[in-house]
Order: sequence, then structure tokens, then C-alpha cells
Amino acid sequence: MTSAALPADVFRAAVGRLPAGVAVVTLRWRGTDHAATVGSVVSVSLEPPMLLFCVHTDARLRDALDDVDTWAVSVLADDQAPTADWLASAGRPAFDQLARVPHRRSATTDAAWLDGAAAWFDCRTADVHRAGDHDVVVGTVLAAQQGAPDAGGLVHLRGRVRGVR
Repeated sequence: MTSAALPADVFRAAVGRLPAGVAVVTLRWRGTDHAATVGSVVSVSLEPPMLLFCVHTDARLRDALDDVDTWAVSVLADDQAPTADWLASAGRPAFDQLARVPHRRSATTDAAWLDGAAAWFDCRTADVHRAGDHDVVVGTVLAAQQGAPDAGGLVHLRGRVRGVR
């Protein structure tokens, strides 16, 4: 819900000018991989190392976070826009979401690390905060790894996903 003083379409258009890094959050819940494209991964702290991401309260991934406290973040590289689009698409199947996405298992969290990403993080949930129609999930970083040195990044800007180097 947006305040009467600020229409939702005005807010959406203005905030669309804020470039946001694109990543995929994954976890394994009840024997199934769950994944979601997010544009809200933020470094919170260096000591201890912490990240946060935001997830819609109605998302399947959010439901899984009630039972699973470890998850992974794959920071998408500049050539991974199709993966970002697929894992952001409404109505994608609950099962085999990653069947068409090359990935490997993290030894730390058992979550999927997407092949070709610019970086990966394994995290354990430290806290969850309600924020409007989203929850802010704060995690302690358990492991981190960089991808290829020449990998660029993917950003969301003005309603489109764009590669940057």
C-alpha cells in the first residue's frame, strides 16, 4: 500500500532510476531447490560479514525461509539476463526451477550456486524484519567466492536488466 500522497506508479517510476545489482537467492527445502531473482542484495557488515535481501511476503522462497535457515546468493554476471528473467517469472513451476540453469551444490548450505555467476555467498539467517509487503532477511555470511576475474555484473534499471563491465 502506498500513501495517498504518493501514488504507487510515481514511486515505481522514480525508484526505477536507482540501479540495483541482480542476484539469485537459492535454498533447498523439503528436497526441492527454490530460487528467486532479487534486486535488493546489500552488504550490511564486514565484522561479522553480513548480507541482506528483500523478499515478497507471498513468495514461495519466503515460506521456505520459515523452515530453512541457510541459503545462497549467486551474484549474476553480465551475460546471465535470461537466468534472471526465468527465475523472476511469475507462475514458473515450483519443482525443477533450476533444471535449465547450470548449477552446483554448495558444500556449506546445500543450496545451488549458479554456474557462471560473478560471486557466490552462503549465509545463515540472523534476522527477518517486516517492511511493508516485503521481508528484509539479514544473513551472516558463512562462505564467499568470486567468479571469473573478467565477469561483469547485471543491474536492474528502468524496468530492464542490463549487463555492466
